[in-house]
Amino acid sequence: MTARGGSTHRARAVAAAAAVLTVAAGLGVRTVTDGAVAKYAGDALYTVLICALVALCAPRARPLPVAGAGLGISWAVELSQLTGVPAALSEHSAVARLVLGSTFNAPDLFWYAVGAAAAWAVHGAATWRAPAPPTAASR
Repeated sequence: MTARGGSTHRARAVAAAAAVLTVAAGLGVRTVTDGAVAKYAGDALYTVLICALVALCAPRARPLPVAGAGLGISWAVELSQLTGVPAALSEHSAVARLVLGSTFNAPDLFWYAVGAAAAWAVHGAATWRAPAPPTAASR
């Protein structure tokens, strides 16, 4: 395996682990709290999960485009709730209810942005590399 293939494999493994940890965090939040804290933490974690899945599918993508895609997808799902289609699908499927929700809630848009910002920060920190020290030839 080439170094490039190895780094892609590693990036996918990290993204998959991040997705699993995000689901665990969401379940943990629901276990220890309820109400607005659990709801809005869940919204932020929803976007973090989408960002992890984007990174899993596009392991070479930089942190900002990954966060932007996660935010865009989250906002698209939330705005689609204005059509009533997700509500209709949610009546027939628990999976649709978990993925698409059912009713539009404007504050969710803000919490999705919080989740995207958190995913961007973590992804950026995880992929940041210190600049190489100057060599004798570059001085």
